[in-house]
Amino acid sequence: MRSVSYVQRVALEFSGSLFPHAICLGDVDNDTLNELVVGDTSGKLSVYKNDDSRPWLTCSCQGMLTCVGVGDVCNKGKNLVVAVSAEGWFHLCDLTPTKAPDASGHHETLGGEEQRPVFKQHIPANTKVMLISDIDGDGCCELVVGYTDRVVRAFRWEDLGDGTEHLTGQLVLLKKWMLEGQVDSLSVTPGPLGVPELMVSQPGCAYAILLCTWNTDPGPPPTSEGPEEGTRETPAARDVVLHQTSGRIHNKNVSTHLIGNIKRGRSPKSGASGLFALCTLDGTLKLTEEADKLLWSVQVDHQLFALEKLDVTGCRAHSVGVARSAAPSGARCREMVGEKRWGVAFPAVCHPQPSPRLP
Repeated sequence: MRSVSYVQRVALEFSGSLFPHAICLGDVDNDTLNELVVGDTSGKLSVYKNDDSRPWLTCSCQGMLTCVGVGDVCNKGKNLVVAVSAEGWFHLCDLTPTKAPDASGHHETLGGEEQRPVFKQHIPANTKVMLISDIDGDGCCELVVGYTDRVVRAFRWEDLGDGTEHLTGQLVLLKKWMLEGQVDSLSVTPGPLGVPELMVSQPGCAYAILLCTWNTDPGPPPTSEGPEEGTRETPAARDVVLHQTSGRIHNKNVSTHLIGNIKRGRSPKSGASGLFALCTLDGTLKLTEEADKLLWSVQVDHQLFALEKLDVTGCRAHSVGVARSAAPSGARCREMVGEKRWGVAFPAVCHPQPSPRLP
């Protein structure tokens, strides 16, 4: 165990309320540098660049924003900002400048201006969590959305254009899964054969693997809107594989979060499964490899309500970052058994701040 103290920080100007998954880091303008994106309950997106305390730009969306992400969701080779509201409005924002930055690194074409989404579509409402990733191993990104009614849906962007720069297409539903418990986290991790596996957290320090069967299912093509009865959206129980982690769980209904694809810091063996971590609101933190191979487990006297991976030491090995309800000054670290990496438990803060790299 060791303690580290984070002194340098940036205080950002932000007014309003936000949902837990309406904040993210990502390269929104495709300049290879990350920006901070925050969406509030009024539908306003704020993008913070460099160490400026004021938003670099804002974007107006429709509804209460519950999920914000950055990624190549349209598979066009550049990142877009994705914002989804509780009412089911899916927004795409293209924040890539049309001109090169000046000597100071600022883009005159976008900075300070209020932007508008370049695309908007309605999908099923009551969104909770979102993931942009390749979940079926085809090399293209899909959009996965978790809902408050224990449902997960996967979408793919279908391009209807003729190669123009403007977005002309729509989201097409690929599959719907029905879970037994509430969905708090979505993640992707390499499976035993190196193929991506879509994971979803389940209460009681459990998780489920969601099978992506649309490449092998000869059924009719799914609809883009989705919730109608009699469509391919009908969930199949055989496509949800539930796993209970080893060890005694005191509360089977406790909220659980997970993060997958934790890097080891060296080239993994061919076909090796990825590491993933789980944490619960009653203070359990676990690192697992494959379904039943528990590497270590920690029990603390704090509520653990957020989980993330990051390279703290710069050695290309991920550490496990955990936010907890109460903590002393600084943060505690735990060395993983058999591995020269550290799992970090960060103190909870009222306003999320970027974490500086340790020397």
